[in-house]
Amino acid sequence: MKKLLLLVLLFPVPGVYAQKWEKNYDFADNCVCGLAKVRKDGKFGYVNKQGVEIVKPQYEDALTFNEGYAAVKANGKWQYIDSTGKTIGTALYDDAYAFNSGLAVVGKNNLFGYINTSGEVVIPLSFSNAHGFAEGLAAASNDRGAWGFIDSKGNWVVKPMYNFANNFENGAARVMKGEKLFYIDKDNKLLHE
Repeated sequence: MKKLLLLVLLFPVPGVYAQKWEKNYDFADNCVCGLAKVRKDGKFGYVNKQGVEIVKPQYEDALTFNEGYAAVKANGKWQYIDSTGKTIGTALYDDAYAFNSGLAVVGKNNLFGYINTSGEVVIPLSFSNAHGFAEGLAAASNDRGAWGFIDSKGNWVVKPMYNFANNFENGAARVMKGEKLFYIDKDNKLLHE
């Protein structure tokens, strides 16, 4: 019995420390940027740390807040809202991702580009795929599916030549060419395999 009590004290049962307001929702995510994504009756919204609804559950889908903005889906299209629930731009994207470095990847008709926090397209939707920015660059692929890295103006810094590329982290990015995986620096020099 002592061992069981010790286990319970060391490894508390999940949900024991849940906020009281969480029971009002079918799902409650962690609080990020002061807001938690919640779902009720199949619709998503956001509440603050005290459980007060800031954005009532009204969206078909939603992402967690990042850099003060979240992508939300209504009528089959994505757009962004700020932390007060004010919409940014219009709902016209087929795909939307979190903001990183003040830019978010958006997609429409199988092409991807980037918008700023005002909802303006700052890098045209001309890529066949794209990742968010990290360390000043973003992995993106051209119309042939070759991956490289672009800067915040949409210029190729590392020409598209890879089968796949991940974002930079600590000055290195993992890329794949053929069957080979290896790491490069921002000058496209091999670091290690």
